[in-house]
Amino acid sequence: MDDDSRTARWERRTEMPLAVTSVLFLAAYAVRVLYHGLPEPWRDVCLAVTLGAWTVFGADYAVRWRLSGRGARFVRTHWLDTVVLLLPLLRPLRVVKFQEAVRRRHGRPRLALHARVITYAGLSVALLGFAGALAVYQQEHAAPGATIRTFGDAVWWTCATLATVGYGDVAPVTAAGRLIAVALMAGGLALLGAVTGSFSSWLLQVFADEESDGGAGRGERERPPGG
Repeated sequence: MDDDSRTARWERRTEMPLAVTSVLFLAAYAVRVLYHGLPEPWRDVCLAVTLGAWTVFGADYAVRWRLSGRGARFVRTHWLDTVVLLLPLLRPLRVVKFQEAVRRRHGRPRLALHARVITYAGLSVALLGFAGALAVYQQEHAAPGATIRTFGDAVWWTCATLATVGYGDVAPVTAAGRLIAVALMAGGLALLGAVTGSFSSWLLQVFADEESDGGAGRGERERPPGG
């Protein structure tokens, strides 16, 4: 059995467990960030879940690296996986594969390409926005001179940033908050471009099909009787 087949089998087997682990990681992180009055034992539980999930992500990365047999080339060819490992808050973005795995397990057909792009982009925006709001709120809410004081402020700022609108009524003041802003702006532009491009391509295909059907219809109508 070649290395690619072994890696593919591993990824199929771990896809759903890793998706659940990603959700647990995000949930535990959210509880620690949002509930300031959480009793210390529960905060320790959330921290343990977070670190345990991160350990699982690291183990998965190490196994796939080993199975690939590519050595240092694995890092270059899987740079996104490396970034996600170093910044585990981005890991829940891989949950977008969960729906595809569920459809395969139930024998359902895959969605059309345009529908998959729009669905995955929508899920990615929601997950990226929630993770970004949590991260910027954690960094900003207690900073001197901060305008992002509540989680609602963080959500509003995240929506404006992902949409590349940037009203400027609230903005991060810490270095970490501004780095998060840069990442969100880049992610927002990429996702917006993917959705816009897919939607435009779908419209062009629809119009082309209509023109084709209309031309065929006109040809039949213009054909002389008995021709």
